[in-house]
Amino acid sequence: MPFSSLGLSAPLLRAINERGYLAPTAVQSAAIPEILRQRDVQGCAQTGSGKTAAFALPLLQMLMAAHTEAPRRTRALILVHTRELAAQVGETIRVLAQHLPERFKTAIVFGGVSINPQMMNLRGGADIVVATPGRLLDLIDHNALRLDAVATLVLDEADRLLDLGFSEELARILALLPARRQTLFFSATFPPAVQALADSLLRDPARIDIVADPADRPDITQRAIAVDAHRRTQLLRHLIAQQGWERALVFVATKYAAEQVADKLRRAGLDAEPFHGMLSQGKRDQVLEDFKARRVQVVVSTDLAGRGIDIAQLPVVVNFDLPRSSVDYVHRIGRTGRAGECGLALSFVTADSEAHFQLIEKRQGAKVPREQIKGFEPVQIVPMATLAANDTTGAPSNGGIKGKRPSKKDKLRAAAQEKP
Repeated sequence: MPFSSLGLSAPLLRAINERGYLAPTAVQSAAIPEILRQRDVQGCAQTGSGKTAAFALPLLQMLMAAHTEAPRRTRALILVHTRELAAQVGETIRVLAQHLPERFKTAIVFGGVSINPQMMNLRGGADIVVATPGRLLDLIDHNALRLDAVATLVLDEADRLLDLGFSEELARILALLPARRQTLFFSATFPPAVQALADSLLRDPARIDIVADPADRPDITQRAIAVDAHRRTQLLRHLIAQQGWERALVFVATKYAAEQVADKLRRAGLDAEPFHGMLSQGKRDQVLEDFKARRVQVVVSTDLAGRGIDIAQLPVVVNFDLPRSSVDYVHRIGRTGRAGECGLALSFVTADSEAHFQLIEKRQGAKVPREQIKGFEPVQIVPMATLAANDTTGAPSNGGIKGKRPSKKDKLRAAAQEKP
């Protein structure tokens, strides 16, 4: 199915062609016609599936049809969970709108930077606002923005909006919106809390659930290396040198770990930078720009970079620390193997994290064989209860599965077996 069959205008089709889109993705084919019919949409699709263009294209077409003269009133509001995703969505809209006969003003607003330039930019209004919830409310409190004319609300990565504790901010924002509006609700996952929010917001929605076809899945090779926790940085340095990775995105659990690991890599002679939420917006933008331009070889990041960050031709993602959940795992490794490229996702598995990695495997429905690298063979022993969880002989298994933790007796038995 070509884009021309979806009811999009010639200027949008020209922008699509220049951007190199050959054919719509599954979520775009399903969502664009429904949005143009002004239906509410609940869309579920994997990372990298083209969700941004799926709502941006019809949104621009509807705004063009309903365009009015100044003063501008905000007709479309797009809520996202990070500054980086806000900037990426805003850039996609800018590129897709470049050939439209009318010039729409898009305001991109987020916290962590001075509010004054954003207030100045909003003078005279904005047709589209892409915002993180906290800064949007700050601007409303400063009378820089009103939401009473919003015709379309988009919640992008809605599951992360809830995960990051934006529930109260969302409630305040929703109370300021017109009751009669179109709502587009996109999320990679729909756990109960997210589905409950969707049910409360959507009216007779078109439900789009894109199950990835194996042939369409990114070409990502997954590897898991067993290693002692204190030797992970040494192993990372060894692999970068041995494998000749020009760039690597390394995920850690905390801001402190991002700084610490990046510092150790720099002292070893590598061009490495940390990336986390405590950095200034200017610094975060610079790190991403340098990484994309290959001026930085290694970025050590918290899950801040797990979604909404598109790095072309990124060869490898390393889980230095395992993610909290299998969903976060999928999003992390989805930073590589994009746009038809091959990618490598490598996880360091320690004795303490073995049970958790088994849980990730179970949620994925896939087994990743454990490897050992010569010179970095682990010394620490995986607890017997965890080994039992990995047993395929039919023995009872409970290690690492939430809600089925080993009992005190199991732990004592395992400890006794580990003694020399």
